[in-house]
Amino acid sequence: MKLELYGAGIASMDGKKLDLNLLLALEALLAERNVTRAARRLNLSQPALSAQLTRLRDIFGDQLMIPTSRGVNPTAMALELQAPLREALDQARAVVSRAQAFDPASAEITFTIAASDYMQVAVLLPFLVKLNTNAPGLRLMVRILDIPSVASELERGVIDIAFVQPIDAEGPGLRSTTVLRDRYIGIIRRGSLGADGMSIDRFLDARHIIVSLNWDGFAGPTDIALAAIGLKRNVAFAVSSFVFLIESVSRCDLIALVPQRLTTRYVDRIDTFEPPVAVPGIELKMLWHDRTHDHPGYQWLRSEFEAFCARH
Repeated sequence: MKLELYGAGIASMDGKKLDLNLLLALEALLAERNVTRAARRLNLSQPALSAQLTRLRDIFGDQLMIPTSRGVNPTAMALELQAPLREALDQARAVVSRAQAFDPASAEITFTIAASDYMQVAVLLPFLVKLNTNAPGLRLMVRILDIPSVASELERGVIDIAFVQPIDAEGPGLRSTTVLRDRYIGIIRRGSLGADGMSIDRFLDARHIIVSLNWDGFAGPTDIALAAIGLKRNVAFAVSSFVFLIESVSRCDLIALVPQRLTTRYVDRIDTFEPPVAVPGIELKMLWHDRTHDHPGYQWLRSEFEAFCARH
């Protein structure tokens, strides 16, 4: 039996020495760069994983992972192996997944999703209506997104999927795909916009309310865009909820910029206007951990989210 791994200077090797568990161990080490975390991910003891690394070093004739004060760093050969290794293992997992048919109409499984209230209102709400009809045995727990903890919660299985902006989509063992793009639009209490619309002077003089999901104070993308042309607005309130923000604007003389998808649900309480300064749009990624990547149920849920977001 021969196993072929191209791209690392190795054409073939003795398959009797190399089993799938060793390849999984190498994949985990490359992803985590830490023996303790990789062992936890594989449900192995640290000595057992160290023994597998010793076997891998013997097979490949290379150190593969070099110990450092903060974990382990891959050698040049290990880095060359990473891409073909993932491809080979993904193909193997796909074979197993095809044999494990997932039927959402009869399956009984619980998923935990973390998302901002914007994502919950704009996408998850209509998605839940569909899910309630087509997959009555599935349970979905929706939690508010906690950005500082999202990578750890995905790794530990506290949550299964998170919807985040690209800047928050990094960490060992994490995978992501873009599922949603939206543009910012201005909102003001219904009936108070006036025939002249929103000039830049009125925009700057008004009191603003913003959402600050990262707890980073009274500034956001709009303030960056204004600063680039030497201007500054008056941000009076920073909150953690888009729904709270819109409710606030609908009741007093505040203005705000929000993702456009949200505004369609509040047309009876707010008017909209084009921002007098160009502000980059919003992009959301669906984020998950390697631990659920190949499970047929989680694969189905991710594909359903992607397809639903593409249509709405």
